[in-house]
Amino acid sequence: MTFELETAANPEGLKRVVIEPVSRVEGHGKVTLLLDDDNRVHQARFHIVEFRGFEKFIQGRPYWEVPVIVQRLCGICPVSHNLGAAKAMDMIVGAQLTPTAEKLRRLMHLGQVLQSHALHFYYLASPDLLFGFGSDVARRNIVGVAAAYPDVARQGVALRKYGQEVIRLTSGKRIHGTGAIPGGVNKNLSPEERDILLKDIDQMIAWSRDAVELIKKIYCDQADFHNGFGYFKSCFMSLVRDDGALDLYHGGLRARDEHGQTIFDHVDYSNYWDYIHEEVRSWSYMKFPFIRSRGREEGWYRVGPLARINNCDFIPTPLAETERKTFKAFGGGSATQSTLAYHWARMIEMLHCAEGIQGLLHDADLLGTDLVSRGERALRGVGVIEAPRGTLIHHYRINEDELIVRANLIVSTTHNNQAMNEAVRQVALQYLDGQKLTEGLLNHIEVAIRAFDPCLSCATHAVGKMPLEVELVDAGGNIIDRLNKNSDGRCDA
Repeated sequence: MTFELETAANPEGLKRVVIEPVSRVEGHGKVTLLLDDDNRVHQARFHIVEFRGFEKFIQGRPYWEVPVIVQRLCGICPVSHNLGAAKAMDMIVGAQLTPTAEKLRRLMHLGQVLQSHALHFYYLASPDLLFGFGSDVARRNIVGVAAAYPDVARQGVALRKYGQEVIRLTSGKRIHGTGAIPGGVNKNLSPEERDILLKDIDQMIAWSRDAVELIKKIYCDQADFHNGFGYFKSCFMSLVRDDGALDLYHGGLRARDEHGQTIFDHVDYSNYWDYIHEEVRSWSYMKFPFIRSRGREEGWYRVGPLARINNCDFIPTPLAETERKTFKAFGGGSATQSTLAYHWARMIEMLHCAEGIQGLLHDADLLGTDLVSRGERALRGVGVIEAPRGTLIHHYRINEDELIVRANLIVSTTHNNQAMNEAVRQVALQYLDGQKLTEGLLNHIEVAIRAFDPCLSCATHAVGKMPLEVELVDAGGNIIDRLNKNSDGRCDA
């Protein structure tokens, strides 16, 4: 778990190869490679080159506007940001959600994850997996998939459309809805809306099972190749339910090291900063989080479908649980570390989402009318959710005028930042070292990045300034004082 090839010892005189923009991802990123005259790799970096600054420009806005505003971070996963912010605002308004509100939010979230996983697998990743990483670039897209595999493409489009329909009926719109609000939701589901979704759910489950079989066949037919592509070991982090089950909406934080040993478990995420630290590097707008107790060199980790499937003790829907057991058996009972195994794990989660939607649609609470609750007001709120790409943290502080005075967002791709760089370096070493550069070989690097399903535009918030925390520790290891410096330079004891 080192940072080999992050910085070349003597960059002067090396050839620079740039992949810009990285294609078939959301947002804009580039890869730079420094090679010697024999095409041996000396440095490989994955850069995030756009800046959004949401943490800054929502300051001064009323807290109740935030769940709607932050959805503009992303056009693929707006619901995740809506729910992450709404969960933080629940803490600020002191709400304990009603059963109707929580189940409607869960339904909305399952629709979000289903549509996002379908988009990523069928639209972005399947051209590489079905045609080969070095195949004709003119064919390597969703249009090429539709021509060669019309049933696969049709199912992908239909699955994504169904997920968007779940979002529309629970939040008002397919993109940038207003369903989740501080303390609850602003609408329930009518019997007619529920029946619309029930009509097609059996087909969605069947197609999700087909998707798992497809990726399983692709992966296992060349198991050695897929296992070895961009392989490296890392820690994993995700939310888990109290009983250890996979839970995409709520739970405690669990982290395990590269050997599967628990680092922390069932951690209350409202104090996440006691466990995760963030740092910046001069060559990327994206921050680099790591687990405090492991330090910068050993504490970086992966989040997302692979982390969740590896970390959970079981999946609480039967078909997906059967597939999880198969997935785990394939890895010999240990955590699977392969970069491309993200796709397999992602399709297992898509099946879980379809099953979960079916279960919720038969729950009478969805038609309830008790939608919002309130309690004791607080000035700070933290909301954490498992977005399609991984753990998503929204942290806000308000003043007595109920205006946002500070925000910190750690999105899924930020958590995966170091891991994506490591994947780029591993693939560069495997496929570019000493070889003639071709578009197909450079696409191998993009394949590794796409496996993480990066949401690049969500992930850019720091502009070279980072909060600094200083601890004074006595000889016995006890913390006797602590000082926090905010990104604007102010210090809080």
